Amino acid sequence: MVLNSDGTKKPFRKHKPSTERSQPAKPGMQARAAAAKILAAVVDRKLPLDGALDHEHGNPAYRALGESDRALVRAILNTTLRHLPRIDAAIAALLESPLPEGARALHHVLAIGAAQILYLDVPDHSAVDLAVEQANQDPRNRRFAKLVNAILRRLGREKQQMLGEIGKVAPMPAWFIARLEKAYGRDAALAISESQLEPAAIDLTVKSDPEGWAKRLNGVALPTGGVRLAAFDGGIPSLEGFEEGAWWVQDAAASIPAKLFGDLSGKRTADLCAAPGGKTAQLILAGGAVTALDQSENRLRRLRSNLDRLGLKAETIAADLTTFAPAERFDAILLDAPCSSTGTTRRHPDVLWTKGPEDIARLAALQERLLRHALTLLKPDGMLVFSNCSLDPAEGEEVVARILAETDAIERVPIGAGDWPGLEAAITPLGEFRTLPTMLKMPDGIASGLDGFYAAVLRRVA
Repeated sequence: MVLNSDGTKKPFRKHKPSTERSQPAKPGMQARAAAAKILAAVVDRKLPLDGALDHEHGNPAYRALGESDRALVRAILNTTLRHLPRIDAAIAALLESPLPEGARALHHVLAIGAAQILYLDVPDHSAVDLAVEQANQDPRNRRFAKLVNAILRRLGREKQQMLGEIGKVAPMPAWFIARLEKAYGRDAALAISESQLEPAAIDLTVKSDPEGWAKRLNGVALPTGGVRLAAFDGGIPSLEGFEEGAWWVQDAAASIPAKLFGDLSGKRTADLCAAPGGKTAQLILAGGAVTALDQSENRLRRLRSNLDRLGLKAETIAADLTTFAPAERFDAILLDAPCSSTGTTRRHPDVLWTKGPEDIARLAALQERLLRHALTLLKPDGMLVFSNCSLDPAEGEEVVARILAETDAIERVPIGAGDWPGLEAAITPLGEFRTLPTMLKMPDGIASGLDGFYAAVLRRVA
């Protein structure tokens, strides 16, 4: 017997089954929800995009999708992250007052919707409808569903005007634009920022005959000795030469450091941060007896697999470089050091949202520690190439300058601009390499640009 609070008998009411049924998600809804969750992980929690989009260990919402929806999520996220300062400016311009404190989930719904309306080939009504549905399904955002509808509908109506207005906003975060301005000047900083909106090229490093491979693969030969592909159908493994290991994918800038040694025949050579192995392969082809070192055994397994496809062999060692002490010192060392990767934003647009000035300072300190130890592994008259894919001089020029200022045992070997036709602008007055994404213009139909990279050649003189 059930009693009321006053002790009287409570009348029995027969339970009626609910007539409500859970409605299936609208087509495309799960993809948008996954995109918003991953955007939050990248921007708010500083998690790398590649990890979230991993097919085996990535974000559960992403892994639950079919391949076509996964492709849509990747397109939405890459576009949103590339244009995020402009998207934020568009949303702010349409709000009468800023979003409430802590309304990050709402911001991400609006950003994902705005990216589709402004920059992707998605019908406006679809982007609006699914964003409103997202808001309604989230208890945190439900009361803002009408606001989402109003903001995105207006954005669709005023798209062209808005694109003109926000086009004045640099599409990189303000903290990084300020660092680029200090290093390269205002005009160059803005040009670098705009360049990240262009799709990254697919470059190949070939074992031999770049002109021949360019012709066979409908690409162009590069001044680095590689090949840049035009747009093509299918995947990389379907291309001629892949199965037999005639080439591997490597950005043109990333191929430069290993080439700075020249002929390595008969020389004991080390690649000290070796995985995934593209530079290791170059050193082997240059004639070096190569030891490939990496801290991660998992990464070394990938390196060995890549070398196997190419038919190349190297000694591989899993070890911490800071304590690595070989029995014999090396004639040549390549140290492509861990860095902020700010030179790779064309293919990794999350980088500037997952890192900040404190990360650059921390990584620069690590690079200096690694370089100082690497120099102790070098024989007298041995050569070391120090490189990384950061655009920030704090991680390149400044590291080398500090070491050279403290010792007479190491000297810089200037790189000659005349040795690099087509990339003369990348050679600094000190004779170091500094590529920028705005360099390497290509003919129509071929993507221009290359990753931002720094490289310097050092010699032990005592």
